[in-house]
Amino acid sequence: MSHLQTELTTNGEPPEISMDIDFPQHEKPVSYTSKQRPHSEGRRASSVPAKRQRQTEPRVGYVYDDRMLMHTCLAPDGHPEQPERLTRVYSALASASVLTNMKRIPIREVERKEVLLVHSQTLWDKVMAIAAMSEQDIFDSAAYYTDLSLYVNPRTPYCAKLSCGGVIEATLAVARGSMNKTFAMVRPPGHHSEPDEHMGFCFFNNVAVAAKVVQHLTPIKRILILDWDVHHGNGTQRAFYDDPTVLYISLHRYENGTYYPNGPFGSMTSCGDGPGQGFSVNIPWPNAGMGDADYLHAFQHVIMPIAMEFAPELVIISAGFDAARGDDLGECDVTPEGYAHMTHMLSGLANGKLVVALEGGYSLDAISTSSLAVAKVLLGEAPPQLEPMIASVEATETVFQVAMHQSQWWKSLNPKKLEPREDIEEISFSIPELLKAHRQDYLFRTYDMLQVPFVAPALEDRFSSQVTCTADIMTNEILVVFVHEFGNLRAELGSALTCDLHMEHSYLVDYSKKMIDWITQQGYALLDVNVYPKPFQTSATSKHDYSAELIVYLWDNYIQLTEARKIVLIGHGPGCQTLMHLLNNRTISLMRFVKGIIQVVGNYNVPSTPENPELRVWYYDRSAVFLPSGHRLFANTKVLKKHGLLHDAEESQPIKLLIKAFNRITTYIPEMLNDSFALRLRKSGP
Repeated sequence: MSHLQTELTTNGEPPEISMDIDFPQHEKPVSYTSKQRPHSEGRRASSVPAKRQRQTEPRVGYVYDDRMLMHTCLAPDGHPEQPERLTRVYSALASASVLTNMKRIPIREVERKEVLLVHSQTLWDKVMAIAAMSEQDIFDSAAYYTDLSLYVNPRTPYCAKLSCGGVIEATLAVARGSMNKTFAMVRPPGHHSEPDEHMGFCFFNNVAVAAKVVQHLTPIKRILILDWDVHHGNGTQRAFYDDPTVLYISLHRYENGTYYPNGPFGSMTSCGDGPGQGFSVNIPWPNAGMGDADYLHAFQHVIMPIAMEFAPELVIISAGFDAARGDDLGECDVTPEGYAHMTHMLSGLANGKLVVALEGGYSLDAISTSSLAVAKVLLGEAPPQLEPMIASVEATETVFQVAMHQSQWWKSLNPKKLEPREDIEEISFSIPELLKAHRQDYLFRTYDMLQVPFVAPALEDRFSSQVTCTADIMTNEILVVFVHEFGNLRAELGSALTCDLHMEHSYLVDYSKKMIDWITQQGYALLDVNVYPKPFQTSATSKHDYSAELIVYLWDNYIQLTEARKIVLIGHGPGCQTLMHLLNNRTISLMRFVKGIIQVVGNYNVPSTPENPELRVWYYDRSAVFLPSGHRLFANTKVLKKHGLLHDAEESQPIKLLIKAFNRITTYIPEMLNDSFALRLRKSGP
């Protein structure tokens, strides 16, 4: 155990608490003599209710302390983060007899060494200095604190320490197993407080500090923090931005970075740094008014799949209720029933280890009824039934975009299933389909190139109109096979979130045009293969390589049947891997007729060289590979020697790399056809 762990255990562990519960007077056990003992002892008819057993100690706890009410705003017009927020929540739970089934957990002040697990010494000193401020000091510094969205009084540091310490105790109670679930009714809130700055009604980041303390004092390491406050929890995300042990997920109003706390940090592309990449998940709502259907849609399709894949050992909810219906600050529409369902779903994680820590929420009615709904679920009640509902267009689009972005880290996400569909889908065409049709028409009108038909239905479905050839393909002695992906679609977007397209500023960059011009001018036959499949892959886990199947089909059914005896293969981007598959699967016939292989790889992985020794030598004498200068292959000299002629260029974009390589490619192709390319290799050396 580290020095920090020993220190925290000695000074920070909550004392053991016991609670004796006596039977009511009328339920005290009755003593029988042997003659009085009923004959039916040990047996009971199913229609007869069982006798009440002695109550066990509650396994759900709560934190509350009136001393946190001392953090009040001295301004005459008050403040939304008012003490009544806490008293109304407590009163709602007490009036509904919820607290009688929960165990009160003693609160304490957070210790400096605990705060410093997240925050800087500078921030600690700034908060502590507030205690010495006079009324005049507070008045003079009003503008400074207003800019930080804060108010202060001399009791603020004490309340902030109680609030943070209360969340720590609630979290440790669950982590150590003395409680299954806890509800920390605390204020001031914490999720906006960053490691070096207090802001947004928050002084210490209660949840972040509690998570760090748990990781230091208990075996629990993997923690999920789910933040449903209407504002992005910038402080919590920043505290764990490079930490893969804490998964932070936030649903919040974002409005393109114009909603508090403002800026791009709450965007869907803010996903973590270094080892923490993918462990920050933002679901940024584009507007106000988001309700139960929208939040539950995000839970079902993004939050719960990622959470189950992460498999947390503890779940903490940063429970701000300012997205609740009736909260004028948040202007959203989540009902108490909606909060109950979200809590219920999260209760199924981490073997039920769940902590709810109060954050924002500024409608006294909404925060109290929503907190009550959550507390009932913590006690084991099923959430109320919801009416049929459909998520809004804005929500489905946002969730789709988030799933698309996060799927690079989380295998459980399948963005294709979430792609928004319009009612007019049956009479609509996708942009790739329109562009492919245009390209097919252009190639026919300009070069008399014809579509290559397929007998295999699977290939016809995926690649129809994507494989074209010049009219002389069957009779020309020289054939160039150009395998590539679709051209680059350059589009100007009105918004990265909604993907509104400015049509007049959008266009297709078809890098193959210049290459096709040159090939046809030389009098070579051309087989142009676009390996961009349709429809898109329907499963995120599907590994079937249709482009590999396509190139083998074309070799067997077309290329070998032509009169071509001199063939050059050109691959671009993913098309390079397709060509290497052909090389490994049709080795004998390919070695007879192919004179050279040119690969413009870009930043993709360079395909592995053949394992067959004879084929490897053949490939080395006939291959040219074009890579950006920063490609990782250049760091592996052993692999470099397996390829033929390698060229690097100060260009990372594959399309521009092809343009830069054009002159060399058009020089190498005639040399390959004349069998003089190998001589160039021998002169240049390995």
